[in-house]
Amino acid sequence: MKKAAPWLLLGGVLLVAAIVLRIQGRLWICSCGYVAFWRGDINSAENSQQLFDPYTFTHVIHGFLFAALVYLMRPKWDASWKFVGALSLEALWEVIENSAYIIERYRSETVSLGYTGDTIVNSFGDLIACLVGVLIARKLGAVRTLALTVAIEIVLLIAVRDNLTLNIIMLLFPNDAIRTWQIGK
Repeated sequence: MKKAAPWLLLGGVLLVAAIVLRIQGRLWICSCGYVAFWRGDINSAENSQQLFDPYTFTHVIHGFLFAALVYLMRPKWDASWKFVGALSLEALWEVIENSAYIIERYRSETVSLGYTGDTIVNSFGDLIACLVGVLIARKLGAVRTLALTVAIEIVLLIAVRDNLTLNIIMLLFPNDAIRTWQIGK
């Protein structure tokens, strides 16, 4: 039972996250009526509605960050507890990210003008991405994970004119010049 405890806790966290997301009004799947594996256009109505999208890569970076945070705060925890801790932080972020306040903040201050929040399928895709990030960070170590983070941020910046860094800047310190550049004007 002791070995199962972290996994039972994670299952409970994921169940609670799904319930809270639904209570917040998040749909299980896209209102279009189907589930797609990938939608690459961040300006599409299906962005953040399908399993994976370009923002999935920012959740891989969350995995890097949350794994590091748990490791720094709880270095003596067993690896399975560290894993559960990092994924629980991502589940918490999914609930916060899909709150009415943050959704409205995205709409008013970022390039995501029509953002309506993630579907629960997309939130679980983000959790999978975080899981991948945790596993990659454990395998690569700090220096190579940092290099990969920079590479992901640069690729997203070039490909979709957005990334985790810009997302944070625009949520906390909105900037008209950045928003105009992101829109492509």
